[in-house]
Amino acid sequence: MTDGSLNLVLDIFIKVFTILFMGIGLLVIPILPGLVIIWAAALGYGVASGFSTLGWVMFTIISLLMLGGSILDNVLMSVHAHKEGAPWWVVLIAMISAIVGTFIVPIPIVGGVLTALVSLFLIQWLRLKNARLALNSMRGMLVGWSWALLLRFIIGLVMISLWLVWALA
Repeated sequence: MTDGSLNLVLDIFIKVFTILFMGIGLLVIPILPGLVIIWAAALGYGVASGFSTLGWVMFTIISLLMLGGSILDNVLMSVHAHKEGAPWWVVLIAMISAIVGTFIVPIPIVGGVLTALVSLFLIQWLRLKNARLALNSMRGMLVGWSWALLLRFIIGLVMISLWLVWALA
């Protein structure tokens, strides 16, 4: 096998491995930080294949999308819970409990989202003495999380598309 054909095989292997890793990241977005997985695959590709000028530009955009998409669910969950009657201090406590819950049960949908929803409901219920209003706040947070899930999936597709432009250029 010549050096040229060996390099071609290696290049194909790296691209296939990267796209598979990115696909896994896209599929696990509801339960794991999929955007971070997609970003890590792009970083691995850049390290393995080298960063051209186009590579740096695409990786920078991919990085910004990952950062924005990673905080998106927290923002949307908080805003929708607040719209449904939860004061900002209650939302803040719920989001802090989500962070703590993620450390206790390191699966975001269980440790993070569920902890935030339950703590929001309990605080609102104790505060308002009304389960229906507490459920409304919790539903608002869940609606925000659902929208964030959809948007993070779309952001993941955009990140993968940007990597394809980079990898196939």
